[in-house]
Amino acid sequence: MNKAQIVDQLAKEHTISKTQAEAVLNSTLDIIKKSVKKGDVVTLVGFGSFYKAKRKARKGRNPQTGAELKIPAHSVPRFRPGMEFKKIVK
Repeated sequence: MNKAQIVDQLAKEHTISKTQAEAVLNSTLDIIKKSVKKGDVVTLVGFGSFYKAKRKARKGRNPQTGAELKIPAHSVPRFRPGMEFKKIVK
């Protein structure tokens, strides 16, 4: 399922226009992104949590040349599914 299909489903279930559904979805995703960027944990009970994690600096290799290179430390987004979501998928 892609974003357009989610927008269609939201519009049908809530009897709103696709434009309104897309605006709500975009706003929700923007709120999650901004909160995680600040370092906040976004928890949707029953679904899961979005959070920011740090990766240590490490060595890597260029696959074409085999040359070793340094990959600097950086932050990455993470998602931890909730118990209810895990049960449904199982």
